[in-house]
Amino acid sequence: MITVRATIALAQREFTRFVRQPQRVIGSIGQPILFWLFLGTGFTGSFRPPGMEGISYIEFFYPGVLLMLLLFSSIFSSITVIEDRDQGFLQSVLVAPISRLVIVFGKILGGALIALTQAMLFLVLAPFLGLFLSPVGTAALELLLLLITALGFTALGFLCAWSMKSTAGFHAIMMVLLMPLWLLSGALFPIQHVPPWLRLVMETNPVTHALVLLRLPFYHTAEHLLNDRDFLASLWIVVIWVIVSIWLSVLRIEKREKGILYK
Repeated sequence: MITVRATIALAQREFTRFVRQPQRVIGSIGQPILFWLFLGTGFTGSFRPPGMEGISYIEFFYPGVLLMLLLFSSIFSSITVIEDRDQGFLQSVLVAPISRLVIVFGKILGGALIALTQAMLFLVLAPFLGLFLSPVGTAALELLLLLITALGFTALGFLCAWSMKSTAGFHAIMMVLLMPLWLLSGALFPIQHVPPWLRLVMETNPVTHALVLLRLPFYHTAEHLLNDRDFLASLWIVVIWVIVSIWLSVLRIEKREKGILYK
């Protein structure tokens, strides 16, 4: 019970801080929406890939922006790791009689729930594009997939933020690390129509498989997807990505920094 309560308390603290900072809501939601509208409208006239007749670029780009929203939300959420360390909160948590996994999972779960909340707000725009999540089982599957993807991004953000000394350095690393993962996920252009070497790079990117998970529920039912081998393969890859990221985060906070005593 102590473990569960500690995890919930840390996650709730993250969510409460988010709600009390409306500028974070505007920044993390507003930027992807503007990106989607401007790029989607600009490229619609030239978007004519084979096999995708009848799909506008603004519709094709929608799941990619949903993925971007999760990315930006994870970046903003992970910044609190640096702030908590500077304010002494993390030192207090680290000496508490709870495992390191609780600390990691509590922070990551809080950030993932923030990302999921923003993604649900963005999903309101889907019906205007003719995209529907029905029946209820498919909608529930999409929300679960959004949560899993958010956990992966937030875990990566946590892993990087723990080693950062300033928020400026953290932003620089995030733009160099996470943005290329998004750019090479198939969010901007179809993976089927790229050179072989680039396709190989994109297929080894776990975020590419996360995008597959977010895109397909708009076009297939949950029953169909759960019997689709390609979908299940992407699901396993993303789940492994999340587990490895959380495991590395636990290992990272168990390592003492030189000159700093955490325990």
